Amino acid sequence: MVEWSESERSIITNIFSTLDYNDIGPKALSRCLIVYPWTQRYFGAFGNLYNAEAIKTNPNVAAHGVRVLHGLDRAVKNMDNIKATYAELSVLHSEKLHVDPDNFKLLADCLSITIAAKMGASFTPEIQATLQKFLAVVVSALSKQYH
Repeated sequence: MVEWSESERSIITNIFSTLDYNDIGPKALSRCLIVYPWTQRYFGAFGNLYNAEAIKTNPNVAAHGVRVLHGLDRAVKNMDNIKATYAELSVLHSEKLHVDPDNFKLLADCLSITIAAKMGASFTPEIQATLQKFLAVVVSALSKQYH
Protein backbone atom coordinates (compact mmCIF):
# COMPACT_ATOMS: atom_id res chain seq x y z
CA MET A 1 0.00 0.00 0.00
CA VAL A 2 1.22 3.47 -0.84
CA GLU A 3 1.52 6.09 1.84
CA TRP A 4 0.31 9.57 0.91
CA SER A 5 1.17 12.68 2.90
CA GLU A 6 -1.47 15.36 3.30
CA SER A 7 0.66 17.58 1.06
CA GLU A 8 0.69 14.92 -1.69
CA ARG A 9 -3.06 14.41 -1.42
CA SER A 10 -3.56 18.15 -1.68
CA ILE A 11 -1.27 18.49 -4.70
CA ILE A 12 -2.99 15.67 -6.60
CA THR A 13 -6.46 16.97 -5.77
CA ASN A 14 -5.47 20.49 -6.82
CA ILE A 15 -3.93 19.36 -10.10
CA PHE A 16 -7.00 17.41 -11.16
CA SER A 17 -9.48 19.99 -9.93
CA THR A 18 -7.93 22.66 -12.15
CA LEU A 19 -7.32 20.61 -15.31
CA ASP A 20 -9.38 21.26 -18.40
CA TYR A 21 -10.01 17.63 -19.32
CA ASN A 22 -11.18 18.59 -22.81
CA ASP A 23 -7.80 20.23 -23.43
CA ILE A 24 -5.29 18.10 -21.52
CA GLY A 25 -6.74 14.64 -22.26
CA PRO A 26 -6.69 14.93 -26.06
CA LYS A 27 -3.26 16.60 -26.04
CA ALA A 28 -1.73 13.91 -23.83
CA LEU A 29 -3.13 11.01 -25.85
CA SER A 30 -2.23 12.70 -29.15
CA ARG A 31 1.32 13.21 -27.91
CA CYS A 32 1.55 9.53 -27.00
CA LEU A 33 0.27 8.39 -30.39
CA ILE A 34 2.63 10.75 -32.24
CA VAL A 35 5.78 10.21 -30.17
CA TYR A 36 5.26 6.46 -29.81
CA PRO A 37 3.56 5.51 -33.10
CA TRP A 38 3.46 1.80 -32.25
CA THR A 39 0.80 2.64 -29.64
CA GLN A 40 -1.56 3.44 -32.52
CA ARG A 41 -2.17 -0.29 -33.07
CA TYR A 42 -4.69 -0.27 -30.21
CA PHE A 43 -6.74 2.44 -31.88
CA GLY A 44 -7.40 0.94 -35.30
CA ALA A 45 -11.09 1.77 -35.07
CA PHE A 46 -10.33 5.47 -34.56
CA GLY A 47 -9.92 6.21 -38.25
CA ASN A 48 -7.21 8.42 -39.72
CA LEU A 49 -4.04 8.35 -37.61
CA TYR A 50 -1.66 8.73 -40.55
CA ASN A 51 0.18 11.85 -39.38
CA ALA A 52 0.45 14.24 -36.43
CA GLU A 53 -2.19 16.64 -37.72
CA ALA A 54 -4.67 13.83 -38.34
CA ILE A 55 -4.10 12.52 -34.81
CA LYS A 56 -4.45 15.95 -33.19
CA THR A 57 -7.73 16.62 -34.98
CA ASN A 58 -9.22 13.14 -34.66
CA PRO A 59 -12.44 13.34 -32.60
CA ASN A 60 -12.07 9.72 -31.43
CA VAL A 61 -8.60 10.44 -30.05
CA ALA A 62 -9.94 13.55 -28.31
CA ALA A 63 -12.87 11.68 -26.78
CA HIS A 64 -10.67 8.85 -25.52
CA GLY A 65 -8.18 11.34 -24.05
CA VAL A 66 -11.02 12.90 -22.06
CA ARG A 67 -12.18 9.42 -21.00
CA VAL A 68 -8.67 8.62 -19.72
CA LEU A 69 -8.63 11.73 -17.54
CA HIS A 70 -12.07 10.96 -16.15
CA GLY A 71 -10.72 7.49 -15.39
CA LEU A 72 -7.94 9.10 -13.38
CA ASP A 73 -10.63 10.85 -11.31
CA ARG A 74 -11.39 7.44 -9.86
CA ALA A 75 -7.82 7.19 -8.57
CA VAL A 76 -7.91 10.72 -7.16
CA LYS A 77 -11.07 9.84 -5.24
CA ASN A 78 -9.69 6.48 -4.07
CA MET A 79 -6.03 7.22 -3.38
CA ASP A 80 -5.88 4.68 -0.57
CA ASN A 81 -7.11 1.83 -2.76
CA ILE A 82 -6.03 2.51 -6.33
CA LYS A 83 -5.25 -1.13 -7.14
CA ALA A 84 -8.75 -2.29 -6.26
CA THR A 85 -10.24 0.72 -8.03
CA TYR A 86 -8.57 -0.34 -11.28
CA ALA A 87 -8.88 -4.12 -10.94
CA GLU A 88 -11.60 -4.45 -13.61
CA LEU A 89 -9.87 -2.01 -15.94
CA SER A 90 -6.64 -3.98 -15.58
CA VAL A 91 -8.44 -7.18 -16.59
CA LEU A 92 -10.07 -5.43 -19.55
CA HIS A 93 -6.79 -4.05 -20.86
CA SER A 94 -4.96 -7.33 -20.29
CA GLU A 95 -7.41 -10.02 -21.32
CA LYS A 96 -9.69 -8.33 -23.85
CA LEU A 97 -7.73 -5.44 -25.36
CA HIS A 98 -4.27 -7.04 -25.00
CA VAL A 99 -2.59 -3.69 -24.36
CA ASP A 100 1.13 -3.87 -23.70
CA PRO A 101 1.44 -2.60 -20.10
CA ASP A 102 4.50 -0.51 -21.04
CA ASN A 103 2.08 1.76 -22.90
CA PHE A 104 0.49 2.86 -19.62
CA LYS A 105 3.86 4.31 -18.59
CA LEU A 106 4.29 6.03 -21.96
CA LEU A 107 0.87 7.66 -21.66
CA ALA A 108 1.60 8.67 -18.07
CA ASP A 109 4.83 10.35 -19.21
CA CYS A 110 2.97 12.19 -21.97
CA LEU A 111 0.34 13.29 -19.47
CA SER A 112 3.06 14.65 -17.15
CA ILE A 113 4.63 16.60 -20.00
CA THR A 114 1.26 18.00 -21.07
CA ILE A 115 0.39 19.06 -17.52
CA ALA A 116 3.86 20.58 -17.05
CA ALA A 117 3.49 22.59 -20.26
CA LYS A 118 0.10 23.86 -19.11
CA MET A 119 1.25 24.75 -15.58
CA GLY A 120 4.48 26.40 -16.69
CA ALA A 121 6.64 27.76 -13.87
CA SER A 122 4.16 26.61 -11.24
CA PHE A 123 5.04 22.99 -12.10
CA THR A 124 7.65 22.77 -9.35
CA PRO A 125 9.89 19.78 -8.67
CA GLU A 126 7.67 18.95 -5.66
CA ILE A 127 4.56 18.94 -7.82
CA GLN A 128 6.33 16.85 -10.44
CA ALA A 129 7.51 14.33 -7.84
CA THR A 130 3.98 13.97 -6.46
CA LEU A 131 2.39 13.65 -9.90
CA GLN A 132 5.00 11.09 -10.94
CA LYS A 133 4.34 9.08 -7.77
CA PHE A 134 0.59 9.18 -8.37
CA LEU A 135 0.88 8.14 -12.00
CA ALA A 136 3.34 5.35 -11.11
CA VAL A 137 0.77 3.93 -8.68
CA VAL A 138 -1.93 4.12 -11.36
CA VAL A 139 0.34 2.44 -13.93
CA SER A 140 1.16 -0.29 -11.41
CA ALA A 141 -2.54 -0.85 -10.71
CA LEU A 142 -3.40 -1.04 -14.40
CA SER A 143 -0.52 -3.46 -14.94
CA LYS A 144 -1.45 -5.70 -12.00
CA GLN A 145 -3.34 -8.25 -14.12
CA TYR A 146 -0.22 -8.82 -16.22
CA HIS A 147 1.89 -10.06 -13.29
